[in-house]
Amino acid sequence: MTGKPVLFIELYGLFHWLYEKLQATGLSQAWVNIITYTALGLAIFTLLALVALFLVWWERKISAHVQQRFGPMRHGWHGWYQTVMDAIKLLQKEDILVDTRDRLVFFWAPVICFVAAFSAYVVMPWGKGLIVADLNIGILYIMAITTFTVISLLMAGWGSNNKYALLGGMRSAAQMVSYEVPLVASVLVVVIFVGSLSMVDIVKAQSGLVFNWYIFRIPFGPIAFLTYVTAATAEANRTPFDIPEAEQELVAGYNIEYSGMKFAMFFLAEFINLFTVSAIAATLFLGGWNGWAFIPSWLWFLVKTLGMVLLLMLFRWTYPRLRVDQLMEFAWKFLVPVTFANLIVAGVFRYLGWYW
Repeated sequence: MTGKPVLFIELYGLFHWLYEKLQATGLSQAWVNIITYTALGLAIFTLLALVALFLVWWERKISAHVQQRFGPMRHGWHGWYQTVMDAIKLLQKEDILVDTRDRLVFFWAPVICFVAAFSAYVVMPWGKGLIVADLNIGILYIMAITTFTVISLLMAGWGSNNKYALLGGMRSAAQMVSYEVPLVASVLVVVIFVGSLSMVDIVKAQSGLVFNWYIFRIPFGPIAFLTYVTAATAEANRTPFDIPEAEQELVAGYNIEYSGMKFAMFFLAEFINLFTVSAIAATLFLGGWNGWAFIPSWLWFLVKTLGMVLLLMLFRWTYPRLRVDQLMEFAWKFLVPVTFANLIVAGVFRYLGWYW
């Protein structure tokens, strides 16, 4: 073990090269770390921004094909740079502010929402060795940091001084708190068998044949996967669980008073969260980066994650929106009992050794 931070032991050659070049300049260790971590943060931000732009374009195409349309076609190949122009437009739009807003709360709500979505990728394994930090509480860290989204949506609703925005914020808090329970219970099924909260350990526990993936560990694996996907759809505010943004009831929900870049931060965070819950599903249940050795590990991870994103997008353009009372009843009267029963079954199987 050298004196380098954990980061530089785990990432690929680019950051080893940058780290060594900076050390050769004679800078102090503190400045070397600051510059390298800043470069890493900018790289991850750029990657996630590109992922979000791709997902916006992809959802437009998927929604069009589901409805037997072509979608964007005129600007670029299949209209790809229409999304880029939309992003530039949002950057240039005037930031319209409500005089009666709570200034601090209104300002910090989109910032907290965006930073929470961005911070989850500190422990996300993009491939074999391609991770920022392999924390021994990796999945717990993700569950904890993403709950700040609830706070940010409540802040947006309260700070806007708008009854529709406040209703959207309150609905989002109730929904996320309710569906967080079955979500965590589904994740714990995997943690019980791995014996670790580390995302890397979870992927390594599924190495080998495809039947080592936890989605194929009958009976608890498929049930945990289905309950996770259902709860994750609600956590990401996707149809049929997008009650906080119910247009016919709340105009636009918690972000109705936001415009310009502040609205773009909420919009970007929503698509990053969609990618995050899909990446967690790929890591916990679909083997993460595991696959045929001749295909790069990062490509396996990306294909599995985008497959989950496709599934969630198809949900949005297939199912109707639930009423708010149906949403809460489904969580507490069906999903929570099923996930806890499955967790108990998984614990019994683990204790008796009835698994492979």
